[in-house]
Amino acid sequence: MAVAFDFYLSTMWSVLKALPLTLEIWFFGIAFGLIIATGLTWSRASGYKLGEYFTRAYVFVFRGSPLLVQLYLIYFGLSQFDFVRHSPILWPILRDPMYCTIVAMALNTAAYESEIFRGALRAVPVGQIEAAKAFGMSAFTRFRLVTLPIALRLALPAYSTEIILMTKATALASVVTIMEMMGTAQKIQHDTFRPIEVLTCAGVIYLLLNLSIARLFAWVEYRLSPHLRPPPVQSQQIKPVPEVL
Repeated sequence: MAVAFDFYLSTMWSVLKALPLTLEIWFFGIAFGLIIATGLTWSRASGYKLGEYFTRAYVFVFRGSPLLVQLYLIYFGLSQFDFVRHSPILWPILRDPMYCTIVAMALNTAAYESEIFRGALRAVPVGQIEAAKAFGMSAFTRFRLVTLPIALRLALPAYSTEIILMTKATALASVVTIMEMMGTAQKIQHDTFRPIEVLTCAGVIYLLLNLSIARLFAWVEYRLSPHLRPPPVQSQQIKPVPEVL
């Protein structure tokens, strides 16, 4: 029993040492994906037909194909082209598995996030926008003070789900030789032939990580939605009426 407990502790510690690398992949993938998704959302909402067609095609391709296939195409596929291998800009990025994983995650999550943001913008009540127009606000002021805050609150639940999905997607980095948490767990599993214990430890760490992210987004949603909070409980004690002299 003591030997099994020691093995669990050593495995948890070994997997946890790879947590910073997992968080680095997750952070940069989410950050670059957010930038791309913002551009795609603007392109879709701008009214330009060419931009709208491009965004539709982008979303169709990256939502319709598995992230693992996209990662393989970027890491293994693009290197077969001579202009990629001879490019002083592309090759330093595409020959590195870390960069390829970040690029694949960013491109994939951008497709989902752009649809989340587009739906949130379309769900903003028209009455709120009309009231801002009647108040005399310019288009930019309406977007900054009315449309954007409401859309962010509406998008937050779906966006938090996408963030959690991308946290789990970092485990795919192990297939391109990156020793993040899943890659470390697989190495321990191959060395010890104890998959149940090793994968359980990795699963618990991922579960706690995603729980922390979910609680963080729940707190942000709570702070951004004061109108949805329950009213404070008022005291039922009847105060005596002061005597009037």
